[in-house]
Amino acid sequence: MTRIQFGWSLPSGPPEGMSRNAYMEGVQKGFELIKGHFDSFWFVDHLQSDNNPLLEGWTALTYFAALHPELTFGHVVLCQSFRNPALLAKMAATAQFLSGGRFILGIGAGWKEDEYRAYGYDFPPAGTRVEELVEALQIIRAMWHDERATVNGKHYQVVDAWCEPKPDPLPAIMVGAFKPRMLRVAARYADWWNVSWTGIDTYRTYVEEFERACTDVQRDPATLRRAWYGGCVCGQTEAAVKKLNTNNYSGERAFIGTPAQLIEQMQQFVDLGVDYFMLQSGGFPDLTTLELLASEVMPALNR
Repeated sequence: MTRIQFGWSLPSGPPEGMSRNAYMEGVQKGFELIKGHFDSFWFVDHLQSDNNPLLEGWTALTYFAALHPELTFGHVVLCQSFRNPALLAKMAATAQFLSGGRFILGIGAGWKEDEYRAYGYDFPPAGTRVEELVEALQIIRAMWHDERATVNGKHYQVVDAWCEPKPDPLPAIMVGAFKPRMLRVAARYADWWNVSWTGIDTYRTYVEEFERACTDVQRDPATLRRAWYGGCVCGQTEAAVKKLNTNNYSGERAFIGTPAQLIEQMQQFVDLGVDYFMLQSGGFPDLTTLELLASEVMPALNR
């Protein structure tokens, strides 16, 4: 039986009114709860969410990676537009070297127009952003594999670019995808396929399309790991769940309920091949969700 693994998606910033010290203390307590249970932690890659406090993803992730060498780490997921792909390849290689091989490269095409505009990035049509992602992945792979990388793309180019030391082992590449063209990108280039905030009925349709995409590129779908990212709220009673759901997560797109209810909800995804869940913990700084995931939900899924 494939082992079901969990990762914690860290709070992306302190809730409104929370001090830095309180945020850091809450995160540290969360790390203590997941130690020996979860395998990884994750951070989002967004630049703004209205006026809500939001930490920059790469800086935050690598800071916590240095503090917690027992865990693998990655983003859910990086926006390819925000960093030159050759520089990103170098950053990832450096993270892999310094961490001793614990980095996973999660990446997507980018979608949140308001932050592009606000921060001065061009926001081309979706098809162009997918083309850019493909070229970014080609450059990243060339930088990691070739002695000197040269890629002449429509959107990105590198010429005789060195990337030393090469990452060893190569980081797994996780592509966030759910539309047909992006699913073909994942089928061709990814080691892991990630979806976010997706209900089971929708996921079933994604799986069908994903497996067709794999057939199109002559890839065995079983060679890609399937991962799910999104919100989670877990309490011992319905009243506790309601109290913890401070972000008003929808049960149609997140895992919400008692441990027994979450086990049932997650098992449906496991039955469709998902073996990795990256979960936000509803109610932070209350860490009941993390505690119950570690003590009850995860063990039950691995019986």
